[in-house]
Amino acid sequence: MTSISDFDDSAAHAVDMEHKIELDLVEALCLEVRNGKDQRAIASALQQLSDYTETHFISEELLMRLNMYDSYAEHVKDHVHTLEVLRELSINHALGTSSLVSGKIVSVLEFITHHIATHDRRFSEHLLRQKMELNYLYF
Repeated sequence: MTSISDFDDSAAHAVDMEHKIELDLVEALCLEVRNGKDQRAIASALQQLSDYTETHFISEELLMRLNMYDSYAEHVKDHVHTLEVLRELSINHALGTSSLVSGKIVSVLEFITHHIATHDRRFSEHLLRQKMELNYLYF
């Protein structure tokens, strides 16, 4: 039988795997830009990153709500900011000003990395505390 703590463990692991994929997508986009790939290849990589990031944020925000995360609003502000920056990069790229992509994508990578190391780590710690509290209550 699966317990709530098993769910929390698997959910935290799944979110961590999503972070790895997201960082891999950012790094792939950086590589495309650095290597001077054609505009369609860069647009495709940027779209894939944007789509994945949006889906990941929906998943993570749902998990936060399910676990009554007290820093939800603050955390979501970072998500909104990230999606706005990615949309801006996509618009600039579509307008032919993709030089902005190469300048900004590194800052996007740094921002996402910082977000994962701070906000997402805090959320993981919240899940761990909840798991310990549940184990205390049920055992």
